[in-house]
Amino acid sequence: MAHSRPTLADVAGAAGVSVSTASLAFSGAGPIAAETRERVLAAAASLGYAGPNPLGRSLRSGRSGIVAVVIGDQLRRSFRDPVSVQVLDGLVGTLGTMGLGVLLIPGMPAADGGIELDPLLASAPMDVAVLIWGARSGDPVLAALQQRGVPVVIGEGPEIEGVPVVGIRDRQGTAELVRHLLDLGHERIGSVTLPFGGPRRCGPVDDERMSQLDWPPTRHRLAGFTDAGVTPVRIIETNASLVEEGHEAGRQLLTGPDRPTAVVAQSDLLAAGVLLAARDLGLRVPQDVSVAGFDGLDLPWLAPDVLTTVSQPLAAKGEALGHAVAGLLAGQVPEPVQLDVELRVGTTTGPPPA
Repeated sequence: MAHSRPTLADVAGAAGVSVSTASLAFSGAGPIAAETRERVLAAAASLGYAGPNPLGRSLRSGRSGIVAVVIGDQLRRSFRDPVSVQVLDGLVGTLGTMGLGVLLIPGMPAADGGIELDPLLASAPMDVAVLIWGARSGDPVLAALQQRGVPVVIGEGPEIEGVPVVGIRDRQGTAELVRHLLDLGHERIGSVTLPFGGPRRCGPVDDERMSQLDWPPTRHRLAGFTDAGVTPVRIIETNASLVEEGHEAGRQLLTGPDRPTAVVAQSDLLAAGVLLAARDLGLRVPQDVSVAGFDGLDLPWLAPDVLTTVSQPLAAKGEALGHAVAGLLAGQVPEPVQLDVELRVGTTTGPPPA
């Protein structure tokens, strides 16, 4: 005859406590002595009881215990980027300590410039959604979540009432990086950027394309040039933060007689691609062209080169996003967070060629 699964009542009986006390030992939702809790958990382990049924618990609490994390790009592309992985690691680790699960949802621009809304945005159970790479004004992903009444945390984006934002001082960091190049004597500085928003492309940016810029990290880091009093001599936009995108952008930027003497890329992976393009073109870094990035990644495969970069606290950003989730679940509206960045000078920047 098959044995029935142990129940919470069985655990309570074995531990010598009431069913309600046993329930508190698992939920952590009320006062219970540590000794009593340990006795209940020990009884559960001896009986092979894994815990209350999660569906029943969610029905009683009105919560799913799930946080949706909207990546903002194709998952296969995001997981090639150490920045995405490290921020996500900090976020998931923080949510895990609160007993919350994570549902990853791609929410990316379509090839025609529209937005592909994953059906999970409209149907999946979730208590809070995190737009890990931010939102733009009129963002349809944000609108879809707000229409459902789902509280939202934004990684970067505009100020929206009731929506906590966790960002970094990337505009300030880029300005410091550009000033570093000015101090070295550079006057012709080019830029390789993250996507602008809308249709994905890799190519030069003109005035018309600049007017379409609506992706917050790209906008902030370009604004750092303005703060440093510099207009880039040429800007190349890329499809994504990938080495091969930086290589193609670097090839475009560094080919021709009017090439810049320094390149500021908006990510370290893009900067690494620019550096590889410079090598392919027979240019020495930094003697012929200086290259700098943004993120502070460890890229040992670039040896002997060490990128000059702006380091951002990736894991701490993920943790801050997790703390904002906790605040929303507690009925609060967390204050905006701006994390500091730091200029790290490596071997890839130096004086311009004579």
